[in-house]
Amino acid sequence: MTATPETFDAAHANGAAPPEADTTLQWGLTPEQEAIRALAREVAEREFRDRALEWERTGEFPWRNLKVLAETGLLGAAIPEEYGGAGGSWLDAALILEQIGRCCYVTAMAALGELGVQTRAIVSYGSDEQKRKYLPKVAAGDLMLAICMTEPETGSDISNMSTVARDDGDFLVIDGEKALISRGDVAGLFVVWVKFVDDPGPRNIGAILVERDTPGFAVTQTYPTLGGESLFGLEFRGARVPRENVLVREDGFRKMLTAFNGQRCLNAAICVGIAQGSQDAAVAYAKQRKQFGRPISEYQGIQWMLADNELQIEGARLLVWRAAARAGSRFPSRTEAAIAKITANEMALRVTDRSMQIFGGHGFLKEMPPERFLRWARYGSLGGGTPQILRNAIGRHLVG
Repeated sequence: MTATPETFDAAHANGAAPPEADTTLQWGLTPEQEAIRALAREVAEREFRDRALEWERTGEFPWRNLKVLAETGLLGAAIPEEYGGAGGSWLDAALILEQIGRCCYVTAMAALGELGVQTRAIVSYGSDEQKRKYLPKVAAGDLMLAICMTEPETGSDISNMSTVARDDGDFLVIDGEKALISRGDVAGLFVVWVKFVDDPGPRNIGAILVERDTPGFAVTQTYPTLGGESLFGLEFRGARVPRENVLVREDGFRKMLTAFNGQRCLNAAICVGIAQGSQDAAVAYAKQRKQFGRPISEYQGIQWMLADNELQIEGARLLVWRAAARAGSRFPSRTEAAIAKITANEMALRVTDRSMQIFGGHGFLKEMPPERFLRWARYGSLGGGTPQILRNAIGRHLVG
């Protein structure tokens, strides 16, 4: 089955919330959403699972997997139909990324931008010309996007970023550095957050679209990671970008924070997928591993560990679905996305650790399933807003 614009349209015509409605998630998915979820699961199991460690060993970007997602229509879920996508919702994207994360973390992180904040920022904030120029290529899997916010000395304190853009006639000139950027090696278009030094006010922050071949722009460093995905350092030294490449300028700080609610929601969806993959492996192992003449799945201690995993996975999944479903065509709520992300991030670490314990000594071996799932789960609480920062946001919401 191939996901089509009609598939996604039908999802909203048969029980899902209208795009602008602020309502609770209906119990259960619609048949169309179940079909999208099943398609993503089938593709991930068939194409991604057995080669999940290949990308870690070689350091290559999983272009092959992204092309498969594009051919099945899943990669363009976040892109409107008029630009070659399926016009799907945040919930559609969460369902897809959960299934990919269940099988291959590197591929999930590779697809995150196309299904998440980079694409949605262009859809929500971009000009008609920008949308026509870039979005069809993204839907086809021909153009990768990277979002560039983190700097060597600036992570959570984004208001103090030092990358700046200056007006120069019909151009803007960018100077600064970015660090720990996903897909810096393959992205053709970078969504770069900067301070516009010619604008007054303390929050003169916005975003510029920078193409890879822009003079004065370079990828300078590569950082291999525990999860198998590489991150990159970027440098801007007098990089001249046409003024029409400005994506966000007015009210940019608020728009940036709003857009990142989507990143947090989808980060959480990937964590749920990683935890589910770990749980599936633990259940299968417990059924076939025998001790004292019996499968270890028959022992209450093992059953309770699996039950605790299931309780926590299902709870996190429903919080992710709620945050995504209530967003409609807008960005998710800051508080709901924060609740979902903290819960899923911390749940994934507990579940993958517990699953490793079920495997016993075998779980500690390289290339056994628990080892990879535990590594993959660790990134969730580091990217897109730490649990500590997000707890601050929830607390301010409660008392503010």
